[in-house]
This record gives sequence, structure tokens and C-alpha cells, in this order.
Amino acid sequence: DVDSSYYKGYSENPSLRLIFHNNGLSKYTSKKMPWKLVCIISFTTKKEALSAEKRYKKYPLKSLVAVINSEKNIVLHYLKGIENR
Repeated sequence: DVDSSYYKGYSENPSLRLIFHNNGLSKYTSKKMPWKLVCIISFTTKKEALSAEKRYKKYPLKSLVAVINSEKNIVLHYLKGIENR
């Protein structure tokens, strides 16, 4: 959020990973705190997830924003559910 950058990374526990990054426990991410979780995409296998991570890290910002706003994003489904209450 500090410089409008997005951290892309594989995690089996995204909430815990977010806490890790927001507590300055990673040299790279500590310089850009606070982080917020804007996208989670589920994959069938770890191999698929790591392959997607590698691909997303090469995406230009416009393409990355399209992924964040896509139906694949579990966070958006959750937020839409809250809005519809």
C-alpha cells in the first residue's frame, strides 16, 4: 500500500502470512507495511499454485488488477456476501 505494489506469494495460510508481513518479519515486505489481503485464489495442487505465483509476478499492473477483480478471487466472493446481507 505504501507504493501501490502488490505482494504475490504462495501460502497455505494467507491470514498467518499477512500477520507475518505486517509484523516486519520479512526484510522485503517490512519496507512496505501495512499490507492488506486483497486476493486469494485456490488451486488444486501446490505445483499449480507455485506456477501461478511465478506467472503473476511477471504480470504488468493492469493484468494483475484484472486477476484481483476476477471471479477467481475468493476475497471478492466473501466481500460480496457481506454486502448482500
